[in-house]
Amino acid sequence: MNAGYMGKVLFVDLTQRKTWTEPLPEEWARRFIGGSGLGARYLVELSDPGVDPLGPENPLIFMNGPWTATPIPLSGRHEVVAKSPLTGIYGEADAGGHWGTALKKAGYDGVVVLGASEEPVYLWIHEEGVEIRDASHLWGLDTYVADEQLRAETAKNAVTCAIGPAGENLVKIAAVMHDGRDARPAARCGLGAVMGAKKLKALVAVGNRRPPIRDREGLMASIKAAVPEIKRLAESLSKYGTSGRMTTIEALGDLPIRNWVQGAWKEGAERISGQRMAETILKKQYFCGACVIGCGRDVEITQGPYAGVHGAGPEYEALACLGALTVVDDLEALAYATELCNRMGMDVISTGGVIAFAIECAERGLLPSKVDGVELRWGSPEVVLTLIKQIARRQGLGALLAEGVRKASEDIGGLALEFAIHAKGLELPAHDPRAYNSLAVGYATSNRGACHLQGFSYIFERSVTLPELGYPEVQDRFGVEGKGRFVAVTQDLMCLFDSLKTCKFILFGGIKPTHLLEWFNLVNGWGWDLNRFMEAGERIFNLKRLYNVACGISRKDDTIAPRILTQRRGEGGAATNLPPFGEILSQYYEHRGWSPEGIPTEETVRRLGLEEEARKLRAKAMVKV
Repeated sequence: MNAGYMGKVLFVDLTQRKTWTEPLPEEWARRFIGGSGLGARYLVELSDPGVDPLGPENPLIFMNGPWTATPIPLSGRHEVVAKSPLTGIYGEADAGGHWGTALKKAGYDGVVVLGASEEPVYLWIHEEGVEIRDASHLWGLDTYVADEQLRAETAKNAVTCAIGPAGENLVKIAAVMHDGRDARPAARCGLGAVMGAKKLKALVAVGNRRPPIRDREGLMASIKAAVPEIKRLAESLSKYGTSGRMTTIEALGDLPIRNWVQGAWKEGAERISGQRMAETILKKQYFCGACVIGCGRDVEITQGPYAGVHGAGPEYEALACLGALTVVDDLEALAYATELCNRMGMDVISTGGVIAFAIECAERGLLPSKVDGVELRWGSPEVVLTLIKQIARRQGLGALLAEGVRKASEDIGGLALEFAIHAKGLELPAHDPRAYNSLAVGYATSNRGACHLQGFSYIFERSVTLPELGYPEVQDRFGVEGKGRFVAVTQDLMCLFDSLKTCKFILFGGIKPTHLLEWFNLVNGWGWDLNRFMEAGERIFNLKRLYNVACGISRKDDTIAPRILTQRRGEGGAATNLPPFGEILSQYYEHRGWSPEGIPTEETVRRLGLEEEARKLRAKAMVKV
């Protein structure tokens, strides 16, 4: 097998209680690299786009990349892929931590879970093989407690991947959690509910194997030269975490406030910033596998109403979505809310989105004004904490919100549809397209629904450059000309990150695509040039689009909530801008080689070598195109 890979994938059929391994197809590895790309290819091969996402026919795929378990900086990541129960289309979630590394050290490039068990089970994966074990005694436990129990039953140095009560209760915003109390989530798209539907409580992995590297000496020399600059340029991220730019983000008009209505919140942003966290509840940094930055926050609260919080602290998205979206500025309350989401196994982005939606609905008279005696109002930690618990258990109002904002708004009807802020059913992350024009089309065309990381374009409109790809200067965030191509190029680049499996925050450390290409070739010896490298990213993005087309996705779905496209923020750093969505989307389609309806053309399919995959998907498509 090629260097960088272990050469085999573990298959588990929970219905038949069978496990086996299959060779990783070398041709697939060369076309789709790993992680996200290989996960998408296995999904196309093994599933029908029309399957019930919560049915046994929906495969659940955990996939490493060729860089996982190597010394490459920030490469401790893996991907989880399945059809999403939240959106009904292609679903994937990326996670850091150490579980992917442990899986690869056990000898596997990935795990494909088929079927469903009648009783709760967990997988114990190690160098000698895999065991399907009873998990009845673990069902109902939160992820922190389950992690402790699982490691006591297997190995102290094992790493866990588990769901909490939200996944067990098929909450459609449920996350797959890793590393126990360090809480590294594969959060988006509700893939925790897919695990719950399969009655799969956890996957536990440990091992000591290492993937082969073609030129280890050359790779180590290149890494040694790059690391000091990465650390220097990412010093603020290391010191204050992802929320260290909270006040800057607010000043730019990028922070979503009061369910995306309010334009400014200066004092609130200061009270929940990374700097305030460092002054108060921060205990230490957390480093994912192979990380040299350590943006993770380990917090502890020893007194007051939230005493006992200990472990993974809130990142920017948690503080923005559980905090700014609901206008809660109590940092300790938000740390507790984050811990609740981690323990229950819930996506903090979607959780904050559905809670803000509920508060606005109550304010407009579309929902009851109180839940369990708590008034649904802005700025109330009680509301946030109460609804997190209700959503995880599908109790009271939580049963409605557990379906996500799109379904909840459809069930309520009327004006509620105006307050549901999503794209393709996935709640918007905490960056506003009115502050960065590229984000509007980026969210609308992201294959998993609204996602800032599937393009990450806004960082190149804020501070980072891509000279090798034609962007030697920071881009105008309110610009229009060429913005469609720009979005597509950044999406293709991010497909490489998600398939190689390395953290995108390395871009803040000065790493460019040429660095990635150099390390890629040193690991596997393939000798690719930059054009071939970027074409692989384009191929991966288009494969996911073809899957979505088979699910019925077209231009009609490539949009975002009307509020973002039509209502100005009114104050702050992006007070008057509205993204010129239609013009940029047309540019985007033209550059992508898609039809005016958003379908990859036959010429594009041939150019990218996706004919086989397109045929398979057309044969199984829900909607014929």
